[in-house]
Amino acid sequence: MFRIFENKIPVFFLQIRTMDIEYAVNQMPRVEEIIDVYVSSGIRRPVDDPERIGNMYRHANLIITARHEGRLVGVARSLTDFCYCCYLSDLAVCKAYQRQGIGKKLIEHTLQQIGGQTMLLLLAAPEAMTYYPHLGFTRVENGFLIPRKR
Repeated sequence: MFRIFENKIPVFFLQIRTMDIEYAVNQMPRVEEIIDVYVSSGIRRPVDDPERIGNMYRHANLIITARHEGRLVGVARSLTDFCYCCYLSDLAVCKAYQRQGIGKKLIEHTLQQIGGQTMLLLLAAPEAMTYYPHLGFTRVENGFLIPRKR
């Protein structure tokens, strides 16, 4: 896109903030698209193991996608019973699309799908610990985990 200023010099710009993002529920993205988003977002996932990524999504029961002009730019993957607990296992947005409210919208759509009776919980990467409180999450100290072996 070019904008012509008064001096008639064309300037190239990309205005991401006003773009149309299309959100969808349980429309399975292709594994290659998921890996592209993961790599671009910086999220640490087994991107060198497409079969595992595919299984992660096949076994999830709530997937919210964000697309811009058909391109997958964000994804929220959850496991839930839709009545008590929902684990948001992945929230990823391509770097170029971050800080546009897409992650917030993915979480809003997740909350809409699970309803008010269902708790939403997640494990946050250390660098994301300051992000989630802005979205209404409360930090908890009473959790445990057994780490994966691979």
